[in-house]
Amino acid sequence: MELSSADFGALWLTLKLASVVTVILMIVATPLALWLSHSSSRITALVSTVVALPLVLPPSVLGFYLLVAMGPSGPLGQLTTSLGLGTLAFSFSGLVIGSVIYSLPFVVQPIQNAIAALGRRPKEVAATLGANPWDTFFNVTLPLAKPGFLTAAVLGFTHTVGEFGVVLMIGGNIPDETRVVSVQIYDHVEALDYAQAHSLSAVMVVFSFVALLLVYGLRRDTHKASFL
Repeated sequence: MELSSADFGALWLTLKLASVVTVILMIVATPLALWLSHSSSRITALVSTVVALPLVLPPSVLGFYLLVAMGPSGPLGQLTTSLGLGTLAFSFSGLVIGSVIYSLPFVVQPIQNAIAALGRRPKEVAATLGANPWDTFFNVTLPLAKPGFLTAAVLGFTHTVGEFGVVLMIGGNIPDETRVVSVQIYDHVEALDYAQAHSLSAVMVVFSFVALLLVYGLRRDTHKASFL
């Protein structure tokens, strides 16, 4: 069975959401991962725990508290309302914020592990050659840890695509606004339209397979490079 216009709309919205979230995640996660990989502060363990919390929290729990925070009586909702932006709940912007929080550990941890694996030696050598922190990051750290950054970007993107509980709690089911692929599949199943649900699910299975193949390919290349 062919995909309907509503299915294509959900696919487009999902890809748009995942793209925006991935860009934000890479910007936010990179300095955070750099700090976590080198910091000896007492609060490092606390920050790492907070970052990793979405890994163990049920998505519905995280989505519920984000919904409360974004609602009219929540701190974030009151702030956005006072700025004339309205509330973020049941909006695309709300989905972006929720998705960034939910997918954060999937981006921070690969980058952190890649940077930690380099050790301090490359950074120290660059410093002796007169490189400033920006030069060191862009010319030393980033090229050497490139597979980790690519893995983080792929995982952040694919994890956002596969979200259900968080996006349903925060965004509800508004066509062309918050109805992403996972919610669209759920709608098909609720309507007992299994054929349409199968078609859309099959697209996601292929997408997920290709994404995982890319991640494992990057890890294999990294493993090979470590022996060269």
